[in-house]
Amino acid sequence: MTETNLRILLRARPEGLVGPEHFEVSEGPLPSPRPGEALLRNRFLSLDPYMRGRMSAAKSYSAPVEIGAVMEGQCVSQVVEDPTGRFQAGDWVLGGFGWQRFSAVAVSGLRKLDPQTGPVTTALGVLGMPGTTAWVGTTELAAPRPGETFVVSAASGAVGSVAGQIAMRMGARVVGIAGGAEKCAFVRDELGFPDCVDHRAADFPERLRAACSSGIDAYFENVGGAVQKAVFPLLNDFGRVAFCGMVAEYNDDAPAPGPNLMQVVRKRLSLRGFIVSDHPRAFADWRSTGGEWVREGSLKYREDVVRGLEGAPEAFMGLLAGKNFGKLVIEVT
Repeated sequence: MTETNLRILLRARPEGLVGPEHFEVSEGPLPSPRPGEALLRNRFLSLDPYMRGRMSAAKSYSAPVEIGAVMEGQCVSQVVEDPTGRFQAGDWVLGGFGWQRFSAVAVSGLRKLDPQTGPVTTALGVLGMPGTTAWVGTTELAAPRPGETFVVSAASGAVGSVAGQIAMRMGARVVGIAGGAEKCAFVRDELGFPDCVDHRAADFPERLRAACSSGIDAYFENVGGAVQKAVFPLLNDFGRVAFCGMVAEYNDDAPAPGPNLMQVVRKRLSLRGFIVSDHPRAFADWRSTGGEWVREGSLKYREDVVRGLEGAPEAFMGLLAGKNFGKLVIEVT
């Protein structure tokens, strides 16, 4: 093959905001598969907030990306060649292949996708890691009961949009939180949430209180920061909070002051942080359940597709600033 492998590398670790100076665009030869590996052409790359943590050397639940290494990320790809014979050229597969045009990956870690069952990009979003995260956090941790008030931040995003729809199926009254009138309208009109509050409004805490007049029984946390501070005083006794992420604080050099956690004692709250990879069986369960809902059209989702791998750094910076609208995906080629 005469093509080259375009890659996005981590040039430097950011302190504070991520900028273009933290990335390096590199072009070189295609990788050569080792025994047990297949050569893949990456078609779609998932961009997710967790990648900000991989850029840092701070201790976390997963190892950081090394300086000079390809940025980490999951891709939907097509097989170019597989010397093992397990896959045919042109097969669609899912795996973690990074911010690059081609990759050589162990076939044991690949999952074959059937493009006839729906858009392959759903394996990166509504039926992939984000959707499974919503499934675990809502059904196992926040666990809203019929008639309870369930609040989810980043409600128009890949995780929050699914979490709210699951909670509605469980009989909860769902209130979304999103940034801007357009996103809030999408959450109400397209996703069907009974209400959505704009966290950019000057009187956001008052609007949230009015939308949750009976308090909040379960909260799915994606944002942190000022949103979290407005939510905590509204939590009812024995409320549950599923901590998925706090994207508003990912660029902070030091932890931001949090809410008064004395409320945890007084209200007997249950707070639980989680990483979806700790629930491996949930991925297949969600693909089965969520896949049926997607096919019948009852589970809504939105994708924000950016063309060209070269645009991944800028798109990722926008993701951290809340500029994306839906699941952010890079169309690599």
